[in-house]
Amino acid sequence: MNDWSDIRTAVAKLCGDFPGDYWRAKDKADEYPVEFVQALTREGWLSALIPEEFGGSGLPLSAACAILEEIHASGGNGAAAHAQMYVMGTLLRHGSAEQKAQYLPAVARGELRLQAFGVTEPTSGSDTLSLRTTATRDGDNYLINGQKIWTSRARHSDLMVLLARTTPKDQVTKRTEGLSVFLVDMRDCPGLSIQPIATMMNHGTTAVFFDNVRVPAANRIGEEGQGFRYILSGMNAERILIAAECLGDARFFLDRATAYAKERHVFGRPIGQNQGIQFPLAQAHARLHAAKLVVADACRRYETGEVAGAEANMAKMLAAEASWQAGEAAMQTLGGFAFAAEYDIERKFRETRLYQVAPVSTNLILAYVAEHILGLPKSY
Repeated sequence: MNDWSDIRTAVAKLCGDFPGDYWRAKDKADEYPVEFVQALTREGWLSALIPEEFGGSGLPLSAACAILEEIHASGGNGAAAHAQMYVMGTLLRHGSAEQKAQYLPAVARGELRLQAFGVTEPTSGSDTLSLRTTATRDGDNYLINGQKIWTSRARHSDLMVLLARTTPKDQVTKRTEGLSVFLVDMRDCPGLSIQPIATMMNHGTTAVFFDNVRVPAANRIGEEGQGFRYILSGMNAERILIAAECLGDARFFLDRATAYAKERHVFGRPIGQNQGIQFPLAQAHARLHAAKLVVADACRRYETGEVAGAEANMAKMLAAEASWQAGEAAMQTLGGFAFAAEYDIERKFRETRLYQVAPVSTNLILAYVAEHILGLPKSY
């Protein structure tokens, strides 16, 4: 598979304009990194997956993975913009020609931001099929009522891909039916309100409330009632892209920790000479290398149109574990200095911890593998 070395070099160069003190300032103020997102947009990286006919680069998912991995390896945080890449898949794969022509060129030019993904709800959590937000047909529109939670970047997005129930749960023939996907224009949207949620990292996450929000029927993506199937394909892309970010985090931790271990002298010798320092770093490197192979396999399967659910889930789980282990090794290697903000370890440690829980928890991934790969009885 193409390693996209030219893209990696160019992204790393761009990230050099946004060093650690930039990210520390944004983290401390809990501010959205507008300048960074503008730079990514200006250089065309956020339109990488948009077909050339709509003003994008028409690159495959593996190129997007390279972009996000390099952002994280540089010490940045792709969470400010990564949704535009994985949300894009739902529109690209299932949107109408009219929808693509209406929205994609403006997104590619940076005039519109497609950064919000409204799926999770406070009562259903990971049980997506039990969500309660409804979309009721009203002539040429749908009326949306309900609430979404952990909807990151909603305050900084113009468009949201929203999953809502169009057929009551007790009226569907199959449990996976009755949900529909909508492209919601949030710029002028009476009845929509957004409430920020303070979290341990600067992720711009929110709760979003819908009170008779009117959405044109023309903004429904695909067939009514088939939205869960559409969202699943987008979730696979999301998990692969998040896995790539975790690879970047692991590289960041290992680069910083090994450099410190070589330079830091205690008792008259570099601490990296001690096996107590060497072995955790070496093990983290091995875990990173293994995770990278699984991510590449998941990406290849997704790009060739194969069913990649299991591989996408395992890639995300293994990459998240690799980044966390590398973070632990870095914390132990730097000792007290790891807790000092200026070293950026503690910030990245907080950021990478998220991916053990979201966008899907490790336990749910294990349950999926147990049922769908090993053939064990369904546990939930």
